[in-house]
Amino acid sequence: MLEGKRVLITGGTGSFGNQVVDTLLTKSDVKEIIIFSRDEKKQFDMRNRLSNPKLQFFIGDVRDRETVFKVMKNVDYIFHAAALKQVPTCEFFPLEAVKTNVLGTSNVLDAAEENSVSKVVVLSTDKAVYPINVMGMTKALLEKIMLAKARLCQSGTVFCGVRYGNVMFSRGSVLPLFLEQIQRNQELTVTDPTMTRFLLPLPEAIDLVLYALAEGKNGDILVRKSPASTIQHLAEAMIEIFNHKKGIRVIGIREGEKKHETLVSTEELMRAEDFERYYRIKNLEQVNYDRFFTDGSYKDFPTKGYTSENTRRLSYEEIKDLLLSIKEIRSISG
Repeated sequence: MLEGKRVLITGGTGSFGNQVVDTLLTKSDVKEIIIFSRDEKKQFDMRNRLSNPKLQFFIGDVRDRETVFKVMKNVDYIFHAAALKQVPTCEFFPLEAVKTNVLGTSNVLDAAEENSVSKVVVLSTDKAVYPINVMGMTKALLEKIMLAKARLCQSGTVFCGVRYGNVMFSRGSVLPLFLEQIQRNQELTVTDPTMTRFLLPLPEAIDLVLYALAEGKNGDILVRKSPASTIQHLAEAMIEIFNHKKGIRVIGIREGEKKHETLVSTEELMRAEDFERYYRIKNLEQVNYDRFFTDGSYKDFPTKGYTSENTRRLSYEEIKDLLLSIKEIRSISG
């Protein structure tokens, strides 16, 4: 479906952007990929690394409505990945998170509708479900803006989203921190040993986004099912892989963190379709709630959401294998 098409990636110099560009260049016949981001150094590095005429780079910020509208001309598909996603940063600067994650998203979706873009896929996070921190709250609003646009858009543009848990070794995740602490010969800092997190390798996150591009319907949120691990086991696996001698130091949960994350809420499971590897959370307008009621009582009403506590827990050996599949870890561990 990408043959001869122009794809725009907001926040395209991040970990997601680099991986999806590699995938599109090697596995599709895309006509052009536009990288829209605000960091000229990262664009310079990406341009030199890939050196591909199909890549076009555009400096700009999703907060700048005029610039966003300019870059949308003749675009066929959009992956909206631009975001402030560091939980502590968003806690200290909540209005900055609103400007990027909420208002910036509104700019992107408005420009997509104005320019009759075929489909937009917005990237969300498990922190948007029952959010307790600013990053999660703004990502939840991102999803609501997408859903509202899906209901009201008159141009024929399809708006859908994806939601996933901890993408391994992405910016802001715990693994780059553990690796840095190991390289500095420091203790690995663990917030709560029994805290759980979904673990999703970056290539699988890319698969989810491409699946949404191909199969997502207007107003869908697609969720990739993922196993989980405790933070303690993740740290211990890193220590064993690198034969690290400093051990672990427990520092306590930081402000804005949950002990367990939720990918699909109890309420969303009411309208979710369960596929082998994915959940499809349908737009409210697509749902028939009558199936939940029989003689005035609930029928098959879900009792709990899909969380990092009740999903499949990886074994210790599975965690090590998953870590060694990450090129940044494998290259250093030897």
